[in-house]
Amino acid sequence: MTQLKIEIVSDVMCPWCVVGYKNLEKALSELSPKLTADISWQAFELNPDMPTEGQNLSEHLMQKYGQTKEQSVENRAHLTKLGKDAGFDFNFDENSIMINSFDCHRLLTWAKGFNKQTELKLALFKAHFSDKVYLNDETELLRIVESVGLPLNEAKQLLANSDFSDIVRSEQQKYRELGVSSVPTFIINDKYAISGGQAAATFKQALEQISAETESA
Repeated sequence: MTQLKIEIVSDVMCPWCVVGYKNLEKALSELSPKLTADISWQAFELNPDMPTEGQNLSEHLMQKYGQTKEQSVENRAHLTKLGKDAGFDFNFDENSIMINSFDCHRLLTWAKGFNKQTELKLALFKAHFSDKVYLNDETELLRIVESVGLPLNEAKQLLANSDFSDIVRSEQQKYRELGVSSVPTFIINDKYAISGGQAAATFKQALEQISAETESA
């Protein structure tokens, strides 16, 4: 049996990160038990300068990428289909927003110490993209934290202070220096990188090849 180390550089605000992870999960399921993975999530802010109150998603995408409203609608429809194929429900509408995700990253870094990082990440993805929860609402964030079995009082204290801020910033700087400029990026065994929300078959082929190279090294 081969175990791979997989670091996923991502942002909770990134729909392609959900699609990519769900397809990676599918590929790993098909390769089990001969191949397993130790997965961790690394911070990347798509919009570090976003104000706390966030911005309407359509407006944000039009401003940042020069998309027309029609292109935005088409892209969301495409993502919705890809999500469904991967086993995830996107629920975009005109009230969807983009927020500053720094606090989410602080919580995710903290959750790693409880072996709850992936569980929290998936809960945040679902809350943001499926359930239309505004993750800039501290009450909602704490509710999600509690729902995955993390200690509520510790999370409250974390959000009230600057806990894990330096770690998140250092982590982001590390991956920028490694050349990561878009998400998701899947870094495997500190050596290989797969970028984007790839199909399950693409992940499976890449993981099999990496596993074979690892075993023969």
